[in-house]
Amino acid sequence: MDSTNSSSSSSSPSRYESQKRRDWDTFGQYLRNNKPPLSFTHFNPSHVLEFLHYLDQFGKTKIHILTCPYFGVPNPPTACPCPFRQAWGSLDALVGRLRAAYDEHGGNPETNPFGAPEVRRFLREVRDFQAKSRGISYEKKRKRPKQQQQQEDQQEQA
Repeated sequence: MDSTNSSSSSSSPSRYESQKRRDWDTFGQYLRNNKPPLSFTHFNPSHVLEFLHYLDQFGKTKIHILTCPYFGVPNPPTACPCPFRQAWGSLDALVGRLRAAYDEHGGNPETNPFGAPEVRRFLREVRDFQAKSRGISYEKKRKRPKQQQQQEDQQEQA
């Protein structure tokens, strides 16, 4: 057995594992507080989306609304009344941890609600809107082949 993947009772869980357990417990509490309460076997992607919207009230990232004069301004000169929300990166990491926890708790990976198309679409929309709102680009950089990169570097040095 690979000792890097097994955890003994004397070692503490990694930061990731601890966070994943806390996230799973928080989501479970959210389901129990739902009206009517839901079990882990009866929630679906719409409940995941409700949970993500619920978390916005605890967000710390200023997201400018379309009518705000600072919409699209990366560093506004003064404060504005726009709401604070959960940052896209935080939501994306949370969904990733919950997706892994769902699988570990016996969920079927093919029907994992955290990986559902509507959840992925929601995260993409949040990312795109927050990027526009805050004037930040999240465009992926295209990876170039190593040989092409070396040629370009040599041309720049010449």
